[in-house]
Amino acid sequence: MNLLYIGAIYAVTMQFRIHARDGPARNGELLIDTHSIATPSVLFIDTPRFPAPEFATIKLSTTQTPHKGGASTLIFPKAYESLLSPSHSLHSLSGTLVYPKDIPAELFFPPSSKENLFCIFPLEKQQTKDARSKQQSLIFVVAHAYQLFEQGLPFTSFLTELRQTIGYGKLIYLPAVGNPQTMAFLTYAGVDLFDSTSAIIAASNRILFHPTGNFSTTTVHELPCTCPVCSNYEGKPSDMGFDDILQHNYYALFQELRLIRHAISQGSLRQLVETRVRTDPLLTTHLRFLDRQHYEYLEERTAIRSSTPLLATTKDALQRPEIRRFQDRLLKRYRKPHSTRILLLLPCSARKPYFRSQSHRLFKQCLYQLKNPGMVHEVILTSPLGVVPRELELVYPACCYDIPVTGVWDQDEQQMIRTLLSSYLQHNSYDHVIMHLPFSMQSFLRDILKEPVSTCEERPTAIESLQNLTDVLKKLTDTYDQGPPSDRRYENMKALAGYQFGTSIAEQLFKGCRVTGRYPHQKIIHGKTQLGMQTEQRGYLSLTMEGGARLAQSHHYTVDIDDFELQGSVFAPGVLKADPEIRSGDEVAVLQKKTLRAVGVAQMNGREMVELDYGEAVKVRHSH
Repeated sequence: MNLLYIGAIYAVTMQFRIHARDGPARNGELLIDTHSIATPSVLFIDTPRFPAPEFATIKLSTTQTPHKGGASTLIFPKAYESLLSPSHSLHSLSGTLVYPKDIPAELFFPPSSKENLFCIFPLEKQQTKDARSKQQSLIFVVAHAYQLFEQGLPFTSFLTELRQTIGYGKLIYLPAVGNPQTMAFLTYAGVDLFDSTSAIIAASNRILFHPTGNFSTTTVHELPCTCPVCSNYEGKPSDMGFDDILQHNYYALFQELRLIRHAISQGSLRQLVETRVRTDPLLTTHLRFLDRQHYEYLEERTAIRSSTPLLATTKDALQRPEIRRFQDRLLKRYRKPHSTRILLLLPCSARKPYFRSQSHRLFKQCLYQLKNPGMVHEVILTSPLGVVPRELELVYPACCYDIPVTGVWDQDEQQMIRTLLSSYLQHNSYDHVIMHLPFSMQSFLRDILKEPVSTCEERPTAIESLQNLTDVLKKLTDTYDQGPPSDRRYENMKALAGYQFGTSIAEQLFKGCRVTGRYPHQKIIHGKTQLGMQTEQRGYLSLTMEGGARLAQSHHYTVDIDDFELQGSVFAPGVLKADPEIRSGDEVAVLQKKTLRAVGVAQMNGREMVELDYGEAVKVRHSH
């Protein structure tokens, strides 16, 4: 049993390690001496009146009493006994559980001693942001959390500022707020620790926790749960006593916690969050504020690649950081293949990537019949991404997203596509525009295009439509000089590199090169040396050491490491400096004393590499 005293200094070793990320959410490991606690986690209150469940891995107590199991116990100061003692009625447990003002002053602003592992936040107003960021505390406890949670934008702003202030290697503990409805969103926003206060309060009010909405035992006719308590209960729900309701709530917390940790490991937490917030207007408000007001916070912490398909089943999915980043890079970094003169607008397909679908194979057959197909640039219009040039169909999330298909474009989708296409055309000009789109799309796009030609009859894949497309393409492409296919392959890959690294880096990377291979597996060659390649599995360019040398010359996407012998991956303790533009999944060059040592894929973002003292920073592909 590991006992940690708060308010006094004891020789306790506490460390935190991150093992998986999904946006700001982390699956981590809190080590207290030799005991390991998986995070995110629930700290279960453990008192004679409210004993913690047997499955608790970490407990909150006011007394140093023996307990069952191998859980660590956090011993709170005497100030908490007034909140948790049996002498008080159950209803005196308010939903706030604010941290009392008479708590020892050193907890509000711990001295420089490293043994002070906790910090109550917010600190006194006179303390500067810089002072807060220098705290030695490992866990930051949010005071007045319940009242703050009820406020909407102030709450999301507070939470994101707190995380940005304390950095990546510390934990945020949000007391009295976590329940099966809220924990997914709060974890996604950056919270690591919750407690069981809400379960006790709900049980005192005869409320059963459930992820899709809480239930009162006085109104429910059938228990909506198969936990051990509900499965073995033979009476009416209205007959349930406090202890049974509390144990059910404990199981509900534990079950949701395990689901959240699984979702983080699979990269699917956002889908779970969008499901949970649907049940509560306040949660929906929090998510929308987080998406719209704190995009930079989310984007920095969101990987550029995921093996999990992006499911855009709600309006809130249109604001996902992966989607907004794709659109932002499209407009700011991407430039069309230089030689293309004819814009061919195409609909998306159910199968991803598009070129694997039957409909896009039919569209390709029309291009194969042309003598000069290099003049044509295929651009797919779709929700939720908006505009997807063919060269970007393999990058995430264009390569694997799914949406509900009704054939009806609502106003938000129409406006999103119109805005993106208009902005795209300001940076990418064409001589001609062909709309091979359903009439439902043509109707809201025609007025923003210059003399577009429609080739669609009924359906884009109808025989008449495909013949129209072929005839129009032949007529238009025959007016241009024919260019070699190798030039177009080169331009396509360079356009992809521009999206991935930026246009100036793409120019440097492709200088004097040619592109070989058959799409989607193509290589960048300089002389007889390969600089990089694209594969369908990754979508982005993967560099060799020679390609990494050109990337390093740009001084972007670089990681500087300390003076040690590099063997295998680069770990965070060895990182001296990293480009803050790096995101998890990015291709990076590893430098040692300004000399290229390796190339690989970032496993965390640039700021995180510098801040953390644990974890794989770069998975190395090539080194010397």
